[in-house]
Amino acid sequence: MVTVLIVDDSRTSRRFLRNMLTEAGYEVVAEAVDGEDGMKKYEEFKPDIVTMDITMPKLDGIDAVSEILKINPAAKIVMVTAAGQKTNIEEALKRGAADLSKSRLRAVQSYLYSKRLWENNKAV
Repeated sequence: MVTVLIVDDSRTSRRFLRNMLTEAGYEVVAEAVDGEDGMKKYEEFKPDIVTMDITMPKLDGIDAVSEILKINPAAKIVMVTAAGQKTNIEEALKRGAADLSKSRLRAVQSYLYSKRLWENNKAV
């Protein structure tokens, strides 16, 4: 089973993502409330896929992407963020994010992409 780490400071968003992923057959191994917590949990759980919000306290998602990719250059990270963050979106992709959902309502599309990414075992 594909394992997932959810990194998002919104409890509601984490719950939504956990429910959606679990129903889709993924195993959510951990949740993190900010990028710093996400890095620690990535090292601890070594998930197959990370979902990452961009705007978070302590360490934002953009910097967390860079730090996780230092730990594992092959990490598969899917950015999930609200619309209207074009500069942040571009920066996350430059730093190595594999995909981006521009809206939590479009998150399903990103996870379907994540599944294909995992099954093809390649980073984009």
